[in-house]
Amino acid sequence: MHTILREIFKNTDLTPQDLAVISEKLTKITLQKGELLLQAGEPVADIFYIHEGCLRAFFTDDEDKEHTLQFAVKGWWISDYIALFGSTNNRAVSYIECIKPAILYRVSKADFDDLCRALPAVSQFHIKKLESAFAAFHRRILGNLTLSAKDRYLQFVKIYPDIEQNVKNYHIASFLGITTESLSRIRREIAEG
Repeated sequence: MHTILREIFKNTDLTPQDLAVISEKLTKITLQKGELLLQAGEPVADIFYIHEGCLRAFFTDDEDKEHTLQFAVKGWWISDYIALFGSTNNRAVSYIECIKPAILYRVSKADFDDLCRALPAVSQFHIKKLESAFAAFHRRILGNLTLSAKDRYLQFVKIYPDIEQNVKNYHIASFLGITTESLSRIRREIAEG
């Protein structure tokens, strides 16, 4: 377990005692392609670290159209953050689907909060992760507002270089806010140079 903890908390100074405390809070989970980690309407109390595989968080609107909110690969964290951090409702608004067989480590938000209070290094780690995630979400919003569909696709490939071959075209298109036909046209333009 210490090897996985060193991976999760890389560049964080943790003593063997700290690692022992943390390891008591983590639970290993395996998922197969197509399995749902979370469904809309379920209570949300946990966050998940991706050790292997790929997951996708998506929202389904009133017309049953899927909107991909996030992909998560090795080294990333995932949950339904609206429910997890919201003050009024702890029920998921999104689904989280496994799109490539995955090994995850689950920790409850309550346990993680306790770890942050007890271990300053974990608290600092958490702050840095939240800052990075917040900046990434802002970059995505700005990209959606200002970049062409082609530039959004090129940015996606840069951020997620290993995802494209593991996900369906309509997942990528829904993440980019375009149709699958537009995605195919963009790929042709890029291939033709």
